[in-house]
Amino acid sequence: MITQQCPLPRTAQVLGYAGLIPFIALAGMAWTLSPSEQGLVTFALRAYAAAIVSFLGAIHWGLAMRQAPADTLLLWWGVGPSIVGWLSLLVLPIAGSLMLAAALWLCFLVDRKVYPRFGLQAWLRMRLVLTTVASAACLMTSIIV
Repeated sequence: MITQQCPLPRTAQVLGYAGLIPFIALAGMAWTLSPSEQGLVTFALRAYAAAIVSFLGAIHWGLAMRQAPADTLLLWWGVGPSIVGWLSLLVLPIAGSLMLAAALWLCFLVDRKVYPRFGLQAWLRMRLVLTTVASAACLMTSIIV
């Protein structure tokens, strides 16, 4: 299914880039706080990253719901990131941070393949920036945990 190109709304840009604030702030705090305080901050960053990864997967459910019949691969993929996000909170912090950084990139790579089918290519440039910064924050905190 190829649809007409959908432009990237300004509100989406503002909200998308604002969504980087917790990544940047928490990663910065993790590097500046005492070791006794780092655990809570790095957990907060992983929890936020897990929520974002879940959101990225859920987008695919929304795309599948626009089709008749729904693309079952989109539905299966849509739940995968939330499972990875949840598991990242159950493993050692360094492993969780690395899982989330990898999940963010995997979501981006899948979106590069799927979004053009729905005319959503315009979103990919912003997604690349968001993925780069968010995954860097996860990687930065994996070094100190």
